[in-house]
Amino acid sequence: MRIAISQPAYLPWLGYFDLIDQVDTFVLLDNVQFEKQSWQHRNRIKTPTGFQWLTVPVQFRGHFGQKIVEVQIRDREFFASHIKGVELNYRRAPFFEQYFPGIAELIRIHSRSRLVELTQHLIEEFCAVLDIRTKILRASDLNGIGRRSELLVSLCRLLNANSYLSPLGSAVYLSADIGVFEAAKIEVGFQHYEHPSYRQMFPPFLSHASVLDLILNEGPNSLAILRSGRRLPLSPQELVSSAPGAIIE
Repeated sequence: MRIAISQPAYLPWLGYFDLIDQVDTFVLLDNVQFEKQSWQHRNRIKTPTGFQWLTVPVQFRGHFGQKIVEVQIRDREFFASHIKGVELNYRRAPFFEQYFPGIAELIRIHSRSRLVELTQHLIEEFCAVLDIRTKILRASDLNGIGRRSELLVSLCRLLNANSYLSPLGSAVYLSADIGVFEAAKIEVGFQHYEHPSYRQMFPPFLSHASVLDLILNEGPNSLAILRSGRRLPLSPQELVSSAPGAIIE
């Protein structure tokens, strides 16, 4: 039983879905502190002049220290500008008409929900489009205990997982805490993903856009392209021996 755990993200990039695709169960880590101006509530689409941010406005003032699961959307009409931004830049994309109306409707419907509900529904929709069938759960619905690595190990135990695949963004603190996993007899690997190129509007190609960019440009080919960036996970020992800067994300 292999799982991955990562904070929910708005319109995530390709590597996020590669992580989901490699495991049996994916846990949205929504019971940790929310970070303003993070991937938790914003991401990028491609325009003729480069990247454009799409940011979900959230209630932050007076809510310092709130957990992701507690975050409320501040402006319930934000969806109109996000939908318009995608339409302006992708309406000539080959698969815009096939996929975006359904995604736009999800953004509209859940613009009146909490942030985590919006992001989870979009992640599940993208998985359906990509034909990724991994089970997705929320940490806030489980009874995990502890902080940082202790919380991750607790979630692994609750799900009877003996293998944990970590995003590289957690490598610094996780490597220092690897003994917590070893004591629990949980094997740890680190995702190794090299961003693939694909057909894209407005050359030159720019990597690390939202997965929306891939889907609207490549449609049914998206999953094969996404998987083409996958490399074998790195062991903790391999991660330590890797040259600084050799692996990104």
